[in-house]
Amino acid sequence: MTTRRELLWWLVAGALAPRCVMAQAQKVWHIGVLSPESAPVGADRGVYRHLLDGLRDLGYVEGKNIAIEWRYADEKFERLPALAADLAQLKVDVIVTTQATSIRAAQSATRTIPIVFLSTGDPVANGFATSLAHPGGNITGMSNQSGDLDVKRLELLMSAAPKVKRLAEIVNPANPSTMKRIASLQAIVQKAGKEFLAVQARTENEFAAAFATMTRERVGALLVSNDVLFIVHAPRIVALALQHKLPSIAGVRESTEAGALMSYGVDRTDQYRRTAKYVDKILKGAKAGDLPIEQPTKFELVLNMKTARTLGLKVPNSILVQATKVIE
Repeated sequence: MTTRRELLWWLVAGALAPRCVMAQAQKVWHIGVLSPESAPVGADRGVYRHLLDGLRDLGYVEGKNIAIEWRYADEKFERLPALAADLAQLKVDVIVTTQATSIRAAQSATRTIPIVFLSTGDPVANGFATSLAHPGGNITGMSNQSGDLDVKRLELLMSAAPKVKRLAEIVNPANPSTMKRIASLQAIVQKAGKEFLAVQARTENEFAAAFATMTRERVGALLVSNDVLFIVHAPRIVALALQHKLPSIAGVRESTEAGALMSYGVDRTDQYRRTAKYVDKILKGAKAGDLPIEQPTKFELVLNMKTARTLGLKVPNSILVQATKVIE
C-alpha cells in the first residue's frame, strides 16, 4: 500500500521529469572563432569579450549552451588557412572571424558552414558578398567602411599637423581594397597643396625599411592603413612612428593607447556586440546569405595628448570637440 509520503514523492518526481529531460536535451552550439591575433593572456578574451557579452545578452553562455573553438594565428597569417580548415573539419555551426585575410581563409575552407565577420572593409570588392543587401553564399557580417574612414583620418591628420607638406600611408600591397583607395587619397592631399606617398610593407620584417623610406622621402606625418597586419602589430608601428617623430593616425583605439597621436574608426565594442545578433539568427535557422551586411553606427575619435606634447603639436579645438576619448 502506497503511503502518503511516497505518493507525494512520485508527484514531485513526475513534475520535475520533463524539466530534467529538457535540460539533458538542451542543444549545445559549436562556434568557431578564427583570429589572426595572439591568444589573450588568462581568461580575458581581449576585444572578443564584447562578442561574448553580446551572445550572453541573447542567452548564450560559454560552457552552458555554446562551446567555442578558439583558433589564434599568433600573428602568423600563413597559419590562417590551416586553422580555418581545422574548424571546417570539426563541423562547427558557425565561424566568426574578422578582417579580409581571415575571412578569405574561412571562405576557402568551407562554402557551407555560415561565416560571420566582425569587421571588414569592402565585402563586395573583396568577393565575400554579391551585395550588402543580399550577400548570397555563406558569408555575412559587419562592414567597417574603411574606405570612407580613411578619408576622414587623412583630413584629421592634415588638420592636426597643418605645417606638414608630405604625408605617407603605410599600406599592405596584399590588401586589394587598400590599394584601390590610394589614388583618391592622393588626390585629396594634392588638392590641399601637399604631397602623398604610399609606402608598402607585407610583413613585420618590412616595417623598418618602410620607415627608412619615409625618412629618405622627408615624410612629416603618417596615416596607418586599417589592415590586419598593422592592427596586430600596432605597438611596433607606433614605436617606429614616435622614433621618427611622425604624428600618426590609425583606425583602432589600441594604436592611440600605444602612443599614436590619434585614431578614428568604428566603435569595436558596439560592433562586436552587434555581431552576436547574426550568430543568434543563424543558430535559429537563418541563412547567412539572406542576412544583409550592416554598416557601423558608432564611431570613436581618440586623442593622445601626451604624444601631441612630445611632438610639439597643438591639437586644434576643431578636433578636440570631436574627441570621444582623450588620453592625457
